[in-house]
Amino acid sequence: MDRFPNAADVDFHSPLDLSKAAVAVLDADGRVSGWGSSAQRLLGHAPEDVLGRPAARLLAAADAGERLAALCKVRKPRSAVLDLCCRDGRALRAAVTFSPLVSQGVAATVVVAAGLEGLRGWEAQLAMLQGLATESPVGLTIFDTDKRVVWGNVSTDLELAGIAQYIGRPASDLFPEGEFISRHHSPDEDEVMDHVMATGEPVMGMHYRGRAPADPVREHVWSCSYHRLVDARGETLGLFEESLDITDRYRAQERLSLLVRAGKRVGASLDVRRTAAELADVAVPQLADQVLVDLPPAVIEGRQPPTGSAPGHNLLRMHGRTPEDFRTSPVSYPPSSLQALSLATSRPVVDDALPRTPGEKGSAAAHSSLFVPLLTRDAVLGLATFRRSGNPDPFGPEERALAVELAERAAVGIDNARRYTSQHAAALVLQRSLLPQHLPEQSAVDVAYRYLPADSRVGVGGDWFDLIPLSGARVGLTVGDVVGHGVHAAATMGRLRATVRTLALLDLDPAELLTRLDGLVAQDSEPHADDGLGDEALGVTCLYAIYDPVSGRCVWSSAGHPPPIVADANGSAALSSPAPGPPLGLGGLPYENVELSLSDASVVAFFTDGVVEDRRTDIDSGIDRLAHVLTWQRCPLEELCDRALSVRPPGPQVDDATLLLVRTRRLDTDRVADLELPPDPAMVAHARTVTERQLEAWGLSELSFTAALVVSELVTNGIRYATGPVMVRLIKDRSLLCEVSDNEHTAPHLRRARRDDEGGRGLFLVAQMSQRWGTRYTSSGKTIWAELGVP
Repeated sequence: MDRFPNAADVDFHSPLDLSKAAVAVLDADGRVSGWGSSAQRLLGHAPEDVLGRPAARLLAAADAGERLAALCKVRKPRSAVLDLCCRDGRALRAAVTFSPLVSQGVAATVVVAAGLEGLRGWEAQLAMLQGLATESPVGLTIFDTDKRVVWGNVSTDLELAGIAQYIGRPASDLFPEGEFISRHHSPDEDEVMDHVMATGEPVMGMHYRGRAPADPVREHVWSCSYHRLVDARGETLGLFEESLDITDRYRAQERLSLLVRAGKRVGASLDVRRTAAELADVAVPQLADQVLVDLPPAVIEGRQPPTGSAPGHNLLRMHGRTPEDFRTSPVSYPPSSLQALSLATSRPVVDDALPRTPGEKGSAAAHSSLFVPLLTRDAVLGLATFRRSGNPDPFGPEERALAVELAERAAVGIDNARRYTSQHAAALVLQRSLLPQHLPEQSAVDVAYRYLPADSRVGVGGDWFDLIPLSGARVGLTVGDVVGHGVHAAATMGRLRATVRTLALLDLDPAELLTRLDGLVAQDSEPHADDGLGDEALGVTCLYAIYDPVSGRCVWSSAGHPPPIVADANGSAALSSPAPGPPLGLGGLPYENVELSLSDASVVAFFTDGVVEDRRTDIDSGIDRLAHVLTWQRCPLEELCDRALSVRPPGPQVDDATLLLVRTRRLDTDRVADLELPPDPAMVAHARTVTERQLEAWGLSELSFTAALVVSELVTNGIRYATGPVMVRLIKDRSLLCEVSDNEHTAPHLRRARRDDEGGRGLFLVAQMSQRWGTRYTSSGKTIWAELGVP
């Protein structure tokens, strides 16, 4: 048997009520003289079984007769708990009331009995109702069908500072400035109450925000539920509201959600201004109406915060919600100010010197400010100020702790951004110092170039380019890219650029140069013994090309780098078709030369993938865009560079972009003289004569003696060691170039001859009389060249 009835069966009549209880009458001798149907329902005995018999037989206790006699002799009602015998043999513990009855001189006793468990349940219901009305923290309010206050329990009475003054008044008078809080639609109170009374559907757990009349200073949040009240006939009586003050829990959840948002957003940008804006965006308006961040200029520029200066002196104030509308202004705090105190003690300080009256709104002046220092393990970076103007509540202890934690997160983000800014600036300076500051003058090509670093949040990359003057009026052109960003990528780039320049000056062909460079990179990429880490050069791409203005021949080779785009003099642009070789550092894989014949005024574009790559499209689309720009090849090269980079997709760039444009030139035939000589020592004199005549024709008679001597020494050396014809070439360029080629691969050696030596002074004389000299090797032999300065 259930101790308590089901909710649907709740009956607030007492079990001892005459309409429900078992009733019997005992005469003066304790015999049953009256037996009602309710008594039969309770114990199961029929009237004929008990009438006229002793009532003691209905009691289960051994001393039942004596106890029954005592209860029947009392002169006023008396209650007791007795065990009654049921017809089926069970013992029923019941609450029994004995009431004396004297009628016309005949004494009798009226007995009213009910099951003890039912009575206890009824008493528990009464206790529950009493507790809800007087002791429960849940506010209970009853409204009639006109939404006017009818009744409220003690909790409601305390919140309203007296429920009596609101009886008969509409619900809207209880909290005039309150409102429901909802992520989507926030209905007003009348709308909610009308819906519940019209449909009978309860509304549960609505969050309501307002200020209670008993506590008008602090804003509260309640969880409210509404139920319709109906009578026994099903007619609507009104509305029943439950409200529970969940302010502390709600604020705690808000603080937790704010910290979660701060963890995701504050400090993720590696930018000082953006981090300050992120702090303001997270804290406003939930914690404060305005957030100010004051930092020394050194921190904003990526340097260490100054030490030894007065706290709060010479700061820059940043205020706004986004980096775009962030404004900076200088600010300094006097030593006696609360801001200076916060910075000096590294502790938060609250300024509530200008209290606001409850309900005051619309004033821009802050009535409460919280100053929190931005602390790192090394130093105090600055100060964050949280201001309240529209929110009249002062900063409480929990909110101060929240502001401190937000400031700690912001300080970490600002310090990371400061360190990154410093590293990025150092990497950028390093990279720019390692790239060519100006390209040398030469006659082979006209040149224009652009280098655009990646977005600052990504970091400086490892792009490089170079133009290297070579012998024979030729020029070496290179462009490359180091995987990664930062100082390491920039340093690796500088080392590789220097290596390419050194190898190029050995007059190696492109494929041979990349092969040697690949071997060096592979060695550098091996794990170091101390840390097991490989060098960042692994995965470098590079393209190297040599252009000869005498023949118009361009030879290039690529190590994983996009091939050049060539636009001829007619404006037709196309990508060089052969696929590039493997990136540098893999080791052991071959590289091949690609030969192009370029007409005069052709435009060749060497570029890194940052020029043509885009996350939204494939690289082929970027190459097509660049090729289309090069069809305007008659434009000045500087304008072509600007056009090529202007068509890149907008937005932050994740990689450096390097573009090197060259317009080829062909040397006029009257500036080149070739002479073929048989391997006969008598041809030395002929070579001297031809050289003197050619220089006289070029108007360089002043160089005739020096040039003739250099040519004779080189021809003599070639005839002495070669087995085939010797070729002599004179080129009039910015300097006079003298070249002698033969079919031998033996390298000449410069040495200092002794006094008694008959030979060995030829190359020494050549080295002394020329600006530069050297040897380059071809598939058919070698060429010794010397460069003489033109007066």
